[in-house]
Amino acid sequence: MQKFRGFIAIDIKSFPKLIEFENEIKKTGANVKLVEPKNIHLTLKFLGDTDEILIENIEKIMKDSVEDIKPFEICLKGAGVFPNEKYIKVVWIGIENGEKIGRIAKNIDENISNLGFLRDRREFSAHLTIARVKNVNNKQALIDIINKYRDVEFLKINVDTIKLKKSTLTPKGPIYSTLKEVKIQ
Repeated sequence: MQKFRGFIAIDIKSFPKLIEFENEIKKTGANVKLVEPKNIHLTLKFLGDTDEILIENIEKIMKDSVEDIKPFEICLKGAGVFPNEKYIKVVWIGIENGEKIGRIAKNIDENISNLGFLRDRREFSAHLTIARVKNVNNKQALIDIINKYRDVEFLKINVDTIKLKKSTLTPKGPIYSTLKEVKIQ
């Protein structure tokens, strides 16, 4: 049985303010792995190793999860870190007006467990991962840049699709491809 590394997400197209933010992070000299602008997405549910025979069932769950939701706008705003400034592992951009995203993620999480996927232990937190921190040299410089962007409005986007994505890990970084796309109507 063929497997793929899967997740369900909302794709976010690259935008100038993102490139600017990533370039400023690079200049800090912090030891981070930036997410390629073409790979930026908002993860609704990480699936991990997934049997290909489940693709149609996953697509049905995705459709059911957005059934009562109309296309909507979100605002990419603010920057921060997980879990905290003392121990930085992830740099993120926040989401305003993310209630519908939270509802979709919760619907998916509840229903996909029927296919054998584990339910998320943590409550869903809508964000875009921008960088993963390997170790924080030049920590204060990185914190200063994040603080500079803490209240910045990056972009407003219309959300009208969710996608089942396949992640192929390579030495140069992940390659994402779309297996199924579900329209929000």
